[in-house]
Amino acid sequence: MARLVLPERCSLTPLRARSRGGSAIALPSPPHLAAAPRRPVSAAIHRDWALRVSAPARLTSVFEEDKSSSLRGDGEEDAAGSSPAEAFNPGAPPPFGLAEIRAAIPKHCWVKDPWRSMGYVLRDVLVVLGLAAAAARVDSWLVWPLYWAAQGTMFWALFVLGHDCGHGSFSSNKKLNSVVGHILHSSILVPYNGWRISHRTHHQNHGHVEKDESWHPLPQRLYNSLDNMTKKLRFSLPFPMLAFPLYLFVRTPGKKGSHFDPSSDVFLPNEKKDVLTSTASWLAMIAVLAGLTFAMGPLKMLKLYAIPYAIFVMWLDFVTYLHHHGHEDKLPWYRGKEWSYLRGGLTTLDRDYGLINKIHHDIGTHVIHHLFPQIPHYHLVEATEAAKPVLGKYYKEPEKSAPLPFHLLGVLSRSMKSDHYVSDTGDVVYYQSDPETNNSD
Repeated sequence: MARLVLPERCSLTPLRARSRGGSAIALPSPPHLAAAPRRPVSAAIHRDWALRVSAPARLTSVFEEDKSSSLRGDGEEDAAGSSPAEAFNPGAPPPFGLAEIRAAIPKHCWVKDPWRSMGYVLRDVLVVLGLAAAAARVDSWLVWPLYWAAQGTMFWALFVLGHDCGHGSFSSNKKLNSVVGHILHSSILVPYNGWRISHRTHHQNHGHVEKDESWHPLPQRLYNSLDNMTKKLRFSLPFPMLAFPLYLFVRTPGKKGSHFDPSSDVFLPNEKKDVLTSTASWLAMIAVLAGLTFAMGPLKMLKLYAIPYAIFVMWLDFVTYLHHHGHEDKLPWYRGKEWSYLRGGLTTLDRDYGLINKIHHDIGTHVIHHLFPQIPHYHLVEATEAAKPVLGKYYKEPEKSAPLPFHLLGVLSRSMKSDHYVSDTGDVVYYQSDPETNNSD
């Protein structure tokens, strides 16, 4: 089971934009970036906190992307501008750039309000404590299942707020982001900096077959090398929905390291202190839980914390997987020169979770979050609506949910049965299914 692939979820200022006349307009960039000479990608990513939180390793300029989309050299039209008789090709370069998407989003959507963010933290913490107190007082087997579902969902909500701290969308204060992020994530046994850094890797490389970090596809050769038990655990429910804790310790097939080990190849040497700080916070929470178990008894802690934690893990794996899989149309994955930050981001999916949308802070509004994760969660819905006219067919409208998103269980099941691997070759590839696995079903 240690080889099970596990998951997911960048502040962008486009480098250049096009004027109406076609000439390039330089956009302002931070002084430490504007004045610096071009550096290798591996060194540039981690130069300072802001970059480590959210910036892509290398962002192809909007001018370059627009140029590649209109001058591909093969004589075909852009996907969004194709004739009605032609099928839309989601893997083709889009006829717009990041600057055009950004310009469509109202300015106030970029404003981070730390008081509002802290208000969400206070609300969620009070709900978590209130649920635990009420369930412990009633202590009825009629109540416990309801408590587990509700509290597991609230743990997931706490994770999303800590996730916003990691992106810097919680506030503009780096220390506030770090303190709140450590408290929230440690409380649900997530190493804040260790996960934040690997999640940054995911955002910087979303949609890239080899470099993505979250539920990325397995090349066919790697898939074929897995034993039958590993394949079973990866693609048979509910096992993949319990993958996150294992991912924290061993990552995924083809990737080595641990989120607790500063020498892991997902971290740079100058991030050792960050990783050790988060690991110490995680261990402190383990100590707290051990003390509570001794004081209250294992059964009470199982009911109050362990089972809600398992529900939280299911939410995390469920949501992150469906943000990158399971659309009725195949989603492209990229390699080499075909990949760009914009094209990779456009392979992500929005999902509707009904009443859960506001409980877990609109994390289902995922496309704009991937392209511009510095936007606070409370502005994501408005930003998405504003960007839709620019995105056109590249935006995949989510299926509307009933009050509870049970429809997504069917989507998850179908994807697990069909999205097994991608070709070992090719720069634009799509998931394929294993005939032997399907026949065995």
